[in-house]
Parts: sequence; structure tokens; C-alpha cells
Amino acid sequence: MDTKVGIDKMSVYLPHFYLEMEELATARGVEVEKYTIGIGQNKMAVPTIEEDIVALGANAAKQILTEEDKGAIDQVIFATESSFDYSKASSTYIHELLEIQPFAKSFEVKEACYGATAALQLACDYVRLRPNRKVLVISADEARYGLETGGEPTQGAGAIAMLISADPQIFALDMDSISITDNQFDFWRPNYSEYSMVDGKFSTELYKNIFTRIMTKMEATQPEKLKQLRAMTFHLPFTKMGKKALGSYEELADSVFNEEEKTALLNTWKSYFEESARLNKEVGNVYTASLFLSLVSLLIFAEDLKSGDQIGLFSYGSGAVAELLVGTIQDGFLNALNKDVIVQHFNNREAIDIERYEAIFNEAVPTDDSKTTIKGPIETAGFYLAEVDAHRRYYKYRD
Repeated sequence: MDTKVGIDKMSVYLPHFYLEMEELATARGVEVEKYTIGIGQNKMAVPTIEEDIVALGANAAKQILTEEDKGAIDQVIFATESSFDYSKASSTYIHELLEIQPFAKSFEVKEACYGATAALQLACDYVRLRPNRKVLVISADEARYGLETGGEPTQGAGAIAMLISADPQIFALDMDSISITDNQFDFWRPNYSEYSMVDGKFSTELYKNIFTRIMTKMEATQPEKLKQLRAMTFHLPFTKMGKKALGSYEELADSVFNEEEKTALLNTWKSYFEESARLNKEVGNVYTASLFLSLVSLLIFAEDLKSGDQIGLFSYGSGAVAELLVGTIQDGFLNALNKDVIVQHFNNREAIDIERYEAIFNEAVPTDDSKTTIKGPIETAGFYLAEVDAHRRYYKYRD
């Protein structure tokens, strides 16, 4: 019998501040429903200068790692599209900050919002061959489009940490998946640009198109497995996107299922969608972490899900690469996730007004070679960016 491999531990870490979408809508002179209903968002996480992707990722991972875990981790894989260095991987900082055993390898992966799925698959393949070892996967991003831009209401930030092991407590991944690549320009950011370039309408259509193509392939190759999926989770740059994807599959005329079978399947998935999007609505776009934030949301809020239920995960990265993974909920998932801790973390955040949000957004790490102490506006516990000296970043831990 093959060893089960997947997510043994999982945690979420968010910036301390958030902006209510009503506050943003009022400041930008638009109806609040355009944000809360039109794209399906309630709040937007706002990272300060000291809450960069390394700090977010390290704080997420610190919550779940024991000393035994640190000794068993052979790889630290960091998935992001918010890198601040074109050469040095963010995972090297994490490796040091968390004091993971020195003979672990550390590297970074990139393919837009799909990156964390690639990291997860790499990790699972590694552990399948070495079931007594573990891999730490960290996904951290800061989605930035600029003040008063069309993409501003879909900004966000945060991190997800996943410890991958054999016989996982939370979620076991199937080896088989369906992936697709389609070279397109729906969203991209050249090295010389601070902000991403996006064709919003085309990106939405491409996302829906690729989802239906993958579903068609799944119908043709694994129809019985598809029918067994209790829920479907999505990469959610904004939560309305998942609903659009379900709608596109519903409208697809050609199907191996008859109308009654397909309707029943879609109704089941739709019945879990709000639970799967609940946390994403409170954060905004976290790029590579969005899909896995949706998975956490589903697992802690869908009260009738149980061990043995199979879940689909649709991962999408602009440019474009996508993959449909299937996994099975494990017996210890609720204890391992610790719903109360996650909910408390969300509730402990602080709302800010539009003026403070814009001031924080305009803060920047110095780009000269001077030594600069980073003075953020908060004093929360955890890892934070403390100093930049000769283009080198240094982090500290605050109790």
C-alpha cells in the first residue's frame, strides 16, 4: 500500500492592519457594493514596511514547527511572486530564523499564483521517496497594484505555512493531478516595473476558460473521481472569481454527465463555496497563498465535512499555468488546524482609515547602501524586518 503524503500541519499569518472595503469605496467615490458584492470582498490586509514576505512567512511557520520537525525538515521551499531579490531566495532567511537543521536545502519557486502548488507537489514527491523526512512549504505574498488603480480593491497580503509529511494529520494529496500551460498575457510584471500589468477582463475569461478545459479533461479521464468530490476550492484573487468559474463549468454544454448528475455535483460544490471563501473575503488577494487560505477556510467552517471526504483544489497562475489536485481529509484535521487560534488571529487585527492606509502603502525599504533601522508603526509580537544595511536585510524577533 502506498504511503499517504500531504499536509501534516498548516497555519495562517496576516498583517496586523486591514482596511474595510467600505472605507476604500467611500474614498474612491464608488458604491461599496461594487467591492462587497461585485468582487466579493469585505476587507483588505495592509502590510507595513516591517511585515515583508519573509517576516510574514516566518511568523506563519513558527506557529507549527516543533524542535523534532526542525530536525526532520530536508527542504524549505518558498513560493511567492513578491520577491525582493532576483537571486537570493527568501527561504534562506526562513531557514536561519527558524533554526532548521543546517543540512536542509532552501530555494524559491515562481509561476504567478500557481507557485505554492508547484512547491507542494515537489514536497510531496520528495517525501513519498523519503517517508521519514519532512518539507516546509511557505507561501507569502503582498499584492500591490497602486493607489487609485483598477486593481486596488483586489490587493492583500499574508502567508500560509504547510509542513509536508507522510501520514499527514490534515490532508493527503493524490499522486494524480491534471495540469495545463497556456502562454498568455493576462497578468505579468517585468523586472523593471514596481507594479503588475494586467488585462483584467481577459484574465477573468482566461481563468474560466482554463478551469473548464481542466474539468473537461477530468471528465474524460477520471469521471468517477470527479463525481466523488465533496467540495471544490479555488485560487481566489477575489472571491467572486470562484463563483464565475463554477458558472462557466455549469454552462459548458458538452459533458460526460447527464443533466441530473451534473446539477447534483454543482449544487454540492456550491453549498460549500461560502465557507471556502469566508477567510479570503477578510484578507484580499494573497497570490500564491489564496488557494490554500480557501482550503483552510473550508476545513474550519464547513461543519459537516469529515475525514475521508475528497476535496478538489483548483490552482491558477496567470501567464498561465493551472492544476487540479485532489486530496482526502484526514482524521486529525480539526485538531491540527486549531480553528480557535486562526479565528482569534483574524479578530486581533486592527482596522485603519484611508489616510493611514495610503501612508503605509507609500513607505518603502531604502534602495541606497546606507544603514537604516526600520521603524514600523506597530509593536506586535513576532519576526519583523528590523534593519537594512548595504542592501542586506536583517530580521529580529519581538516577544
